[in-house]
Order: sequence, then structure tokens, then C-alpha cells
Amino acid sequence: MGKISSFKAYDIRGKVPDELNTELAYKVGRAMVKYLDCKSVLIGRDVRKSSVEISDALAEGITDAGADVIDLGLCGTEMIYFGTPFLEADGGIMITASHNPPEYNGLKFVKKGAVPMGYNSGLNDIEQMILDDNLGDKADRKGSIKQMDIMDQFVERLRTFYKEDLIKPFNVVVNAGNGCVGPALDAIEPFLPIKMIKVFHEPDSNFPNGVPNPSLPENRKPTIDSIIKNNADLGVAWDGDYDRCFFFDENGRFIEGYYIVGILAKSILKNFPGEKIVHDPRLVWNTLDVVKEGKGVAVQSVSGHALIKEKMREVNAIYGGEMSAHHYFRENYYSDSGMIPFLLIMELMAVENKKLSELVDEMINKYPCSGEINSTIDNPAAKLEELKTKYADGEMDFTDGVSVEYENWRFNVRLSNTEPLIRLNVETKGNMKLLEEKTKELLDVIRN
Repeated sequence: MGKISSFKAYDIRGKVPDELNTELAYKVGRAMVKYLDCKSVLIGRDVRKSSVEISDALAEGITDAGADVIDLGLCGTEMIYFGTPFLEADGGIMITASHNPPEYNGLKFVKKGAVPMGYNSGLNDIEQMILDDNLGDKADRKGSIKQMDIMDQFVERLRTFYKEDLIKPFNVVVNAGNGCVGPALDAIEPFLPIKMIKVFHEPDSNFPNGVPNPSLPENRKPTIDSIIKNNADLGVAWDGDYDRCFFFDENGRFIEGYYIVGILAKSILKNFPGEKIVHDPRLVWNTLDVVKEGKGVAVQSVSGHALIKEKMREVNAIYGGEMSAHHYFRENYYSDSGMIPFLLIMELMAVENKKLSELVDEMINKYPCSGEINSTIDNPAAKLEELKTKYADGEMDFTDGVSVEYENWRFNVRLSNTEPLIRLNVETKGNMKLLEEKTKELLDVIRN
């Protein structure tokens, strides 16, 4: 069986034009319509230079296959997740490479109802149709293209997730990174009592301030500087297509995604006790604690957006969180959102009457963690076996990679799908010294 290099586990992604170009986008449009028997497909794009031509080619393919295109133009990935079911489209495609360098682009797919479509749930079939040149004949009736703006409806939906009258007039640094989130922040601003201090706010395909990827420590400085300068209560930065957001407390300290999962679970269970919360297996103790306290039910899932969404649907969970800053909500069609966490955290700060640092410090002191540490090594699979043998006296779980638990500390190691990497996460029960010791010990084994 052949392979197209840009077809990945969850999306299509690659360098333009070598791995992703207008010709491939056109064929993907044709194949998607045939595969899902679409009458209408929703499309949208991020701010990248190549996004317009890829969008045009995709629309051409979709309409040649006889389906209609609803084109949102510049938008965030979560607007495709929202818009596909809201507009009753048969599928949705977002043109984005999220936080990748400017020369990359990609396509993210959903089926009807915003059900994710990854390599094992349709993308492999579309790839095969393209390789076999099995796109069918052009339709007798070419589909139509309709430009549409659903920002007002999108904001209306966001407003159902928080209580406006509870939020205080916080000063909030919002860093759009010149990605797509600026227009969405402008649209919701009139409905919030906060003062937004806007950093790199305008969408700009040149990315004059670097690619919006706040998970890289070197990209955090502008947000931190603005928090300090403006004496802000909170800082939030988004990635390029704003399906992920990253938080900084009032001191400019970056908050690990793990603790944000805990804060969001706490916020949601305050209003909806007894509900199910899905989490990934990398770091768990804080989440389990918070969920138990909030009288919820914690459900573990393999990492990765398609698997988390599937697990949430299966158990009807209200919220799912990954330490990688993906946060999923049942009322958001089980999809991830970079806007809802921003709103819920401000609400919790107001309700608890605590600064973000205070909310987080309780969790960090109880369960300090290493954060995810990547090591590039020659044979990651063999190393995983070595770790299993060395730590065989701990309690093991194989939900995702290997998790090993002892009374006062635990760790998870997993392999990357795409690179020769091992990813390590370590946490302890309130013991910073033990955390440092065990992290060093594990890294010595991994990198030796």
C-alpha cells in the first residue's frame, strides 16, 4: 500500500508545496465528498500565507464532486467544530498547521456532528482513494460556495458556558500571537467586564513575532512582560488556530497544563457535581483528587484528541482535559476549545475570590510535577522495555505507554508517534526533593 507523507495520525500536515499543495487539496475535497456522501461541507482557514490557495483548491474539489461549500474564511478550529453541527453540514475541514513553522500547512477533519476523523477513522480511506485515483466522475451539478460569518452565533454559544455577572473586572493580558484568535476576542469583549490588554493582536501571515506556539518557553516572554508591566491579574496566550490556550498567573509564571485540567475540573464540578471527567494518564494524582473532592467520577483515556473525544462520548463525560492544553467540553460537541477555558478560569477566580497563583499553588504543593521532558534516543522501544524491567516492583498501567506508581511518586513514559522520542512525566505527593531525584534518575536511565 502506498503512502502520502502528509497524512498523519490525526490530520494532514506538511510543508507547502512539497508535501501539501493545491493539487492534493483539490483531490482531498473530491474524495471527502465521495467518502462521506456529503451534500455540504464547512471549511475555514487560519492566517497562513498558503491557506487561501489551499482553501480555494479544496472548495473547487468539493464543488466539482457536487457538494455545496459553506466558507467561514479566517476562523479558529473550534469554529469548525461548532459550525459543522450548528449549520448541519455533513463534514468540516479546517486549513491550519496550528503551531508549526510558517512553511507548513494542514487540514483537520470532522464528520457530521463534529465527530473527529483521523487516520484510523476515514483519513486512511481518503488517502487510498487518492492513491488509486478513485475520485469518481465530476458531478453533473457543480456545488455552490457560500461565504458565511457565524461569529455572533459562536460567541452566543460561548456565553452559555459562564455566568457573566460573576466575573470581576480583571485586567487580562491576551496574546493572540498574530494568529486567528484576535477577532474572536474582539467579538466577546463587549460581554465581559474585564479589561483586555492586547498583545500581537492582529492576524498577520508574516508572523512578525514568531509562530504562535506558547508551549515553547522562548515564546512566553512577551506575555510575561506585559503581565508585569500592566500589573495584570492573569495572562492568556493562544496557538495559531486557538484550539489551545496557555495560562500565566499574576506574577507572570507559566502554569503547567496539568494544573489547568485540575482547575477546570474543579470549576465544572462546582456547578455540575457527580459528572464524569476524562483525563490522560501522563499526570493524574491532582486530577483524581480534585474530581473526588468535587464528587465527580474520573475516567482515564489514552492521550490524543480523537481518543479522548471517543471516550467522552462513550461515558457521556462533561469535560475532558489533557496536560498538552487541549480541553474538551460535552456541550461543545465533545470538542476542544481554546476560548471556554479562558472564560471558566476567570469565573472560578471570581467565585473562589482567589488569584490564579493561589488556586494553582494549592495543587502544585500537593502534587509537584516535572512537566513533560522529551529525550531523543536511538531505540525508544527497547528503552521502554528496559524501564519496565528496572521499575517492575511498582504498580504498572499500560493505558498509554507505561505508567508506574509507587506510594509517594509515579511516572509515565510514552513514545512519540512521529519521532524517535521518549516523553517522560514524573510527579510526587508533595515532595519537591523526591521529584528532582526521581526525574534525574529516570533521565539518566533514558539517556544513558
